[in-house]
Amino acid sequence: LLFLSSPPPDAGLGHSAELAFAVEPSDDVAVPGQPVVLGCKVEGTPPVRITWRKNGVELPESTHSTVLANGSLMIRHFLLDGGGSPSDEGDYECVAQNRFGLVVSRKARIQAATMSDFHVHPQATVGEEGGVARFQCQIHGLPKPLITWEKNRVPIDTDNERYTLLPKGVLQITGLQAEDSGVFHCVASNVASVRVSHGASLTVSGSGSGAYKEPTILVGPENLTLTVHQTAVLECVATGNPRPIVSWSRLDGRPIGVEGIQVLGTGNLIISDVTVQHSGVYVCAANRPGTRVRRTAQGRLVVQAPAEFVQHPQSISRPAGTTAMFTCQAQGEPPPHVTWLKNGQVLGPGGHVRLKNNNRHVTLTISGIGPEDEAIYQCMAENSAGSSQASARLTVLWAEGLPGPPVNVQAVSVSSTEVRVSWTEPLVNTKEIIGYVLHIRKAADPPELEYQEAVSKSTFQHLVSDLEPSTAYSFYIKAYTPRGASSASAATLASTLGEAPAPPPLSVRVLGSSTLQLLWEPWPRLAQHEGGFKLFYRPASKASFTGPILLPGTVSSYNLSQLDPTAVYEVKLLAYNQHGDGNATVRFVSLRGASERTALSPPCDCRKEEATNQTSTTGIVIGIHIGVTCIIFCVLFLLFGQRGRVLLCKDVENQLSPPQGPRSQRDPGILALNGAGRGERGQLGRDGKHVDMKELEQLFPRAGAMGQPDPRPNPRPTQDPEAPALCEETQFSMLPLQGFGLLEEMTSEAKAPCVGPLAALPPQDTGPGLLSEGPAALPARSGQ
Repeated sequence: LLFLSSPPPDAGLGHSAELAFAVEPSDDVAVPGQPVVLGCKVEGTPPVRITWRKNGVELPESTHSTVLANGSLMIRHFLLDGGGSPSDEGDYECVAQNRFGLVVSRKARIQAATMSDFHVHPQATVGEEGGVARFQCQIHGLPKPLITWEKNRVPIDTDNERYTLLPKGVLQITGLQAEDSGVFHCVASNVASVRVSHGASLTVSGSGSGAYKEPTILVGPENLTLTVHQTAVLECVATGNPRPIVSWSRLDGRPIGVEGIQVLGTGNLIISDVTVQHSGVYVCAANRPGTRVRRTAQGRLVVQAPAEFVQHPQSISRPAGTTAMFTCQAQGEPPPHVTWLKNGQVLGPGGHVRLKNNNRHVTLTISGIGPEDEAIYQCMAENSAGSSQASARLTVLWAEGLPGPPVNVQAVSVSSTEVRVSWTEPLVNTKEIIGYVLHIRKAADPPELEYQEAVSKSTFQHLVSDLEPSTAYSFYIKAYTPRGASSASAATLASTLGEAPAPPPLSVRVLGSSTLQLLWEPWPRLAQHEGGFKLFYRPASKASFTGPILLPGTVSSYNLSQLDPTAVYEVKLLAYNQHGDGNATVRFVSLRGASERTALSPPCDCRKEEATNQTSTTGIVIGIHIGVTCIIFCVLFLLFGQRGRVLLCKDVENQLSPPQGPRSQRDPGILALNGAGRGERGQLGRDGKHVDMKELEQLFPRAGAMGQPDPRPNPRPTQDPEAPALCEETQFSMLPLQGFGLLEEMTSEAKAPCVGPLAALPPQDTGPGLLSEGPAALPARSGQ
């Protein structure tokens, strides 16, 4: 290990002024038995301690490997496996540490120089004068061997334009001549060794017949995988008579370009200093001169790029208890894998640490930071072509004398929407506490989705409401003073109690004279909680329902067929789960033909001269005119002191307006339904929506006798023991649905059935009335 006690002369080379690498080790090939040096230079506030890791394990100081004064590592005699000593091959990292934290360099792979035997030896070849000959050899080695050729044990003349040497170990001879005959050897050499292949003879026969020969590609381009800045050699050897013309193109149609491009020999494409943009499929074409006759061959070039950063994380300072965020962006081919390190150790998600990868932007978020989070954080990007790192420091600002975190935090479920959280005050520095802040979030949500609720300093419990049923929540709390917040308390979890589901929204569509389609929203969560839907239906004249029809929570529609086209049906849908059945939504639907239906609202007969077929718009206009006229007369009579006429005006107004105020305060003779005659009184639903007697007579013919005037004040409908039973607490409103009457239940509760169709329409004490789609519907006026 090495301690650097003086600051480096230059600064600003790293992205963290406190500690950063100016020089990092590089991949290298070492010769066994020879020394090798791995460079490392660190900048930072002294003293800086430098050590090295090999394959993730700290490398002990020894006479075999030594850390030099500048931080580099020297291996005196590079060893391979054998002789009882471990091999020095592996991945090396330079590790630097000072009082601000610890950083780790990129990985440098050190391999031993080697040379294998030839995998492919050149083969004997016979060619015609003017033709083409090709020899090939293949051998693996580190570093990549240099390939040369010998003819009759003499290096060939590279100045001869007919001889083309390709770096991958290929020799091409074009325009063969008799003097080209001989024995050829492939020679491979690198720092590890020099090897010579078997000999291969070339025999050149007399000139060919000169007859026409189709163009033929003897050897096409191979698939290549290279790293940026290397040289790509795409081979193409073609024959034919006359000699074909070789050309190159890209399969995707993009231009090959000219920079760094050259043609070697009669058709080999050389791309020097390749980039990622050079990746693609290359097509070699051999064309017979003057014709469109051609042969093609293709090969894929893949260019990899080591990982590198286009956005580095920045060092930040944040007060204790707040959130710190670091972001980095790396690029490379293939796309690099990014990990985060905290003081040299891999940092995973969990607790108050969250990692997010969005479009190659990798973000590290630390919520509720404390002194233990103060460190140097590194973004490490790595792919098959190489690795890179970038670092930044987090400084936690901590005021002296702040209270400790609240303790004994507990959370207890109170209901399906409430949790009670309790705690005790911190153990130290409690005098300056001005309050507490409770942090709340769903346990499954990320930390940034939490919200807070403030609590008085003298309160050590808080009821959290408006939560979702059957949901787990996380809670923690901080104590606040004028100088800052304490660190966060330990988090605690609690789940709200479950409850039966709410009534599902239900709509009905008529598909035919005997078919109804029921539509509602699917609830996938019902299936997760052992639930679904229950469907009931019956003719309104019947006492019992058909059902329940059990449907899964993912279903959103159901068809009822083979219904009686002359009947009115009651349809009821409810959702259920493991906590029981929820309230039902009820619909009344008439399947009668349009010619048999009457309007939902009778014509307004407040004034006998009104036509019975007036539209609702006409009724509204007339009502407005009457009201405005009455007001004008009232004002004029008040100005002239005509009190008697004012009273008369008020009496007229009472006859023309819907009832206002509680039923107990209304005159029995005043209209009970908006638009109904003085002698035609209906009932009011609990939700304040008016239900007209004529509509009831249409839907329930047996109730027609009940629509006659009753001289008694506030008459109650007579219960018919044979009439259909409806729920006592069911609430309705009158709605149009494609030309037939529909009674919509706003909310319902499971109650004991009652007797008689009108019993489902209990009196309403207050609230305006409204009739929809009637021929002369008038909106009820607000209370005065």
